[in-house]
Amino acid sequence: MAAMNERARRPCIALVAGEASGDQLGAALIGALRELMPDAAFVGVGGPAMRREGLQAWWDSEELAVMGLFEVVRHLPRLLGLRRRLLRRIRAMRPDVLIGIDSPDFNLGLERRARAAGIRTAHYVSPTVWAWRRGRVRSIAKSTDRVLCLFPFEPEFYARQGVPADYTGHPLADSLATSMDQASARQALALDAGADPLIALLPGSRASEAERLSRPLLEAAVEIARGYPEARFVAPMSGKRVQQIFGRELERFPALRCRVIEHQATAAMAAADVVVCASGTAALEAMLVNRPLVVVYRLSPLTYYLGKALRLVKSRFISLPNILADEPLVPELLQHEVNAQRIFAEVQYWLDHPRQRSALAQKFQELHRRLRCDAAATAARCIQGLLTDGQRPVPQ
Repeated sequence: MAAMNERARRPCIALVAGEASGDQLGAALIGALRELMPDAAFVGVGGPAMRREGLQAWWDSEELAVMGLFEVVRHLPRLLGLRRRLLRRIRAMRPDVLIGIDSPDFNLGLERRARAAGIRTAHYVSPTVWAWRRGRVRSIAKSTDRVLCLFPFEPEFYARQGVPADYTGHPLADSLATSMDQASARQALALDAGADPLIALLPGSRASEAERLSRPLLEAAVEIARGYPEARFVAPMSGKRVQQIFGRELERFPALRCRVIEHQATAAMAAADVVVCASGTAALEAMLVNRPLVVVYRLSPLTYYLGKALRLVKSRFISLPNILADEPLVPELLQHEVNAQRIFAEVQYWLDHPRQRSALAQKFQELHRRLRCDAAATAARCIQGLLTDGQRPVPQ
């Protein structure tokens, strides 16, 4: 009788998203799941986008949005308490599946405990275990019934570890056209249509990145302006703290023609001739808008030393364009290489070699097409398959 009642009731899907990007992913996934299961109920942790799609939010995703080691330590008691309360709700409700969206440090522990209680689990957005701290894959195997991967090389990595995984494609690739018009982007941002060249500077999305990268990026901009007197610069800021840090450094270069804007990174990169950005999502976005780029990254000296000494980094490359292509399409500057002269040299190469820019654009378009798979709909079908396979994890 209990099994019959379980089959008869409407599907219940729990989702937990811990950042703004996760909220957007979760909203698209809820919309796609509703197409497949119109009577499904959605509960859990999410932001405004997920609530608009019908999530019954027990807590807001901002409760989980903590970055940086010291911030995490300061908020750890609250986060652990929230996870305990969330787990109690999930165990009491017994949803058909729990989907953790990114935020692996919070979600994998939650998924592991829910799975031990006999609840199906899925993790949407693979942690970068293929590049950093590969030992985490053992924890993932214990935590989730299926990993939904944004990049095509990830399922093969998980298969070698015996972890079920599916490739969904990347939602950014779905949302961006394979070719973006530069003139329209400049017009949208009210930038000088005749700026030649226009360089986009992105010092990172976190305060720690901006602290380490803002000055060398601006010093490089001074060198570029010397070599190209008509050069202009645009710097999209991901948040107020990053903008404060970058603005403080920019005051040291009053003659530099650099316009700082809030957010609008996609438009700024599409408007640019060359992008200089921190490694991360910005590098992927520059690839998707089809602009040549220079990737820069600096870790704290201690973190960099420990990473090298303990061999924690396994990937040949640090930027997603190079990782996806498995070849050095774009330059990557690390640690002491992040200086004005090296950045200027790499920007100059792209500006002065149109044939190489054209060849790069063709490769970027090919990679873009590979990532376009209607990610939300594909992820929803994977979740539907998990629900209909008739198996639940054995409670432990």
